[in-house]
Amino acid sequence: MSDTTIKDRAAGAIMGAFIGDALGLGPHWYYDLAELHRDYGEWINGYTDPQPGRYHAGLKAGQLSQAGFILKLTLSSLVVCGQYDEVDFCRRMDEELLPLLDGTPINGPGGYTSQSIRDLWQRRVQQKLPWGQTGGHADTTEAIERTLALAVRYALDPSRLASTITSNTILTQNDDTVVSMTVAFGSVLGLLVQGHTLDAKLSGTLMKLVHDGELPFHAVTSDNLQPPRPGDPDPPRAGRFASPDALLTPSYMAAASVDPDIRIEPAWKVSIVYGMPCAIYHQLPAAYYLAARFHDDLESALLHAVNGGGQNQARAILTGALVGAQVGLSRIPQRFLDGLEESASLRTLAEELAAGIEKS
Repeated sequence: MSDTTIKDRAAGAIMGAFIGDALGLGPHWYYDLAELHRDYGEWINGYTDPQPGRYHAGLKAGQLSQAGFILKLTLSSLVVCGQYDEVDFCRRMDEELLPLLDGTPINGPGGYTSQSIRDLWQRRVQQKLPWGQTGGHADTTEAIERTLALAVRYALDPSRLASTITSNTILTQNDDTVVSMTVAFGSVLGLLVQGHTLDAKLSGTLMKLVHDGELPFHAVTSDNLQPPRPGDPDPPRAGRFASPDALLTPSYMAAASVDPDIRIEPAWKVSIVYGMPCAIYHQLPAAYYLAARFHDDLESALLHAVNGGGQNQARAILTGALVGAQVGLSRIPQRFLDGLEESASLRTLAEELAAGIEKS
């Protein structure tokens, strides 16, 4: 278990995510690594301006993308309400985000609107559908990028963590597999905020929560993934995700990161191993790997996430949250805090959220 305080780890997770978002702003979505190196050199070492004519053009180094904007909105709701209040969250989305969009990609806060949020705008603004009928089928990490705040808030209450993340995710993404992987990420982050390490044992801890009824995953196996005994009944399925496999992924990635026979060198090439695209099943293995390999080194974790190209911004947000929760706010490099726009106000939000996580 980590020797940092739970409040330090909680605030570290939030600020790690914001820093990851801002680090990815300039070199976002380069799938041609030669082009990335032409525009930013062989190694990106900090915040950068987006290039003219590319994603987020016109923004400046250290600013947030729309993912950061929505994470800040989610945090503000949690801090003001003291807990997850879905009515308040939806009101803020209606009043603070959706009026700034027009349904096209190159538009809105941060200069780009992702697929799930474009789908939300179409259903909510154009079709005037009520919240709850607004979810689409985007297979991306966009829900993770905001619900990581819920994972931090309810780090000590896995059941409520899972229920609030599920409820918030389906507002924009309702594919069962995407929702289960989103809840799994939040469950991992919650354990890291508690003080656990992202290692080969973490999935065992998560599976115990499943068997204890704390996490809503259907699991037939017994302890240590052993087969069920003859005559054992099929566990109940109502309200549960189809399988717990999304909870097993992080420990496999963690084991790979320390296995001497498995080497990804340099570590940024994890993006090639697991894939550069946006889909959640590409992003999570890479983030888990980097967060396990650099569990005590936020700078290396984030820079390898960003230098891998492709959907490096999401990779950096997820990695930043996971490693930030392991090192704590106190061990985030000062240069990353100094270069982040609105750093002081974001830090205040992070610390206010952290101060409330031990409350029911």
